[in-house]
Amino acid sequence: MPTPAVLFASVLFGLIGFAAFRYGKKDASWQPMAIGVALMVYPYFISQTWLLYTIGCVLCIGLFL
Repeated sequence: MPTPAVLFASVLFGLIGFAAFRYGKKDASWQPMAIGVALMVYPYFISQTWLLYTIGCVLCIGLFL
């Protein structure tokens, strides 16, 4: 059973990923779409809390660069 911190991170990064994917699709840009898909999918494979937040923050920073 995942902890509340893991569930919160999964929902948070999933929503950010969905928004990035929608923006990339509307703007016809593949970078935000790819990062959005990565943000939506990676929480299914990571169970450690610190690693989940680290990867999510790195992907979000990559979204803005």
